Amino acid sequence: MKNLDRRNFIKKTSISVAGLATLASIPGCADEQTERVPNAQYMGGFAAPKLETIRVASIGVGARGPGHLRFLSKLDGTEIVAISDLYEDLVMKEKKYCEEVGQGQRHTNIATYFGDEDKWKVMLEEVKPDVVFICTNWKNHAPMAIEAMKQGAHAFVEVPIAVTLEEMWQIVDTSESTKKHCMMMENVNYSRDELMFLNMCREGVIGTPLHAEAAYIHELRFQMEEQERGTGSWRTHHYANRNGNLYPTHGLGPVAQYMNLGRTEDTFNTLVSFSTPSMGRAMYAEKNYASDHKWNQLDYQGGDLNTSIIKTNLGRTIMVQWDETSPRPYSRHNLIQGTKGTLAGFPTRVALEGGVEGATNSHHQWAQGEKLAAMYEKYDHPLYKRLSAVTRESGHGGMDGLMVYRIVECLRNGLPLDQNMYEGCLWSAVSPLSEASVANGGAPQQFPDFTRGGWKTTDPLKIIA
Repeated sequence: MKNLDRRNFIKKTSISVAGLATLASIPGCADEQTERVPNAQYMGGFAAPKLETIRVASIGVGARGPGHLRFLSKLDGTEIVAISDLYEDLVMKEKKYCEEVGQGQRHTNIATYFGDEDKWKVMLEEVKPDVVFICTNWKNHAPMAIEAMKQGAHAFVEVPIAVTLEEMWQIVDTSESTKKHCMMMENVNYSRDELMFLNMCREGVIGTPLHAEAAYIHELRFQMEEQERGTGSWRTHHYANRNGNLYPTHGLGPVAQYMNLGRTEDTFNTLVSFSTPSMGRAMYAEKNYASDHKWNQLDYQGGDLNTSIIKTNLGRTIMVQWDETSPRPYSRHNLIQGTKGTLAGFPTRVALEGGVEGATNSHHQWAQGEKLAAMYEKYDHPLYKRLSAVTRESGHGGMDGLMVYRIVECLRNGLPLDQNMYEGCLWSAVSPLSEASVANGGAPQQFPDFTRGGWKTTDPLKIIA
């Protein structure tokens, strides 16, 4: 942290030495594991041996899987070797697409697995891919990633990386013992604005970051129509049975990287969490389905909106919100506040002490819209400048493709990944910790240190050109 050492920062916050001692007894510490498994290796800055040609397998080609697989099939140095899903029609559709991309030169021997819950295990044993992309329902993320690593593959898993703290520790131990990557694919870290804000934070534009706000506000009640296949068929049960922030990483990932959390400077310490009453899902089910429909048989326990507050070791704060139920516009919020100014998203806007050159005269006004043209010109992330033309046709405005491109680039060149395995666990841990806090009236919960102290020597993410 520029211009502010750790001792002075802690002095200037509410966490005293006595307070830190108190935090040691906060619930959540029972999940702490201080000893590594035998022959384990810390994976914070891990770079795997180069893969000139990456043999790729995909598990799950329903919603997210096809986008990743199709973009992968077009990249140099990739060979699609296997596709697995419950449904044969989905598997064969993606197999045909990849074969057409390969034009008889690549992707010519794609093994297919479908029709049984455990076919993916057979695929891993028979094909032995170099990497596995996992795009399935949440409860399968951890078991599939763990088995993929045990079978000798790097695992790339959709968000969240796991559902429970126990699963996260199992991922940590497996990755460290097998020396295989396990990256949670947080695509929002590759969005243009988030990349630009990261660059501006590294350039010191807003001074020392003190506070962040992150959210995933996305009304998704329509997914309840997906009753046999699709996201709604399984996600609706999470809404009914769990009460907390079930999907924190889209907003949290970028601001954690702005603040260098889990990387040398600072890391998450405690969390408190509160949920509103649960009303919206039950009302929607009652309005749109017959009284005897399965969605009207659920007892919806999850609050419509959850607000959690994270306190870091240095006393910095992050507000994290989640709402996939309420009728309101989409927002990831994305705010980072420092000693010299604030950057915010939805809409994108900037306020700096003394004003934004050519746009505002003081920090009492936001610079936004057309007035940010010069800001983009000056601070657009070099990675975005280099790859936006290549990736813009991929999902979510190009961020999906940029993420996948970087995964392939890092693997082929033997570079550390942009997001390490511990970050995936740290960001995903908000879900079970928020559930515990809500269940205990907002009582603070302590974050496990999945790095076992390794974060103190892990380099911050560089501004990659």
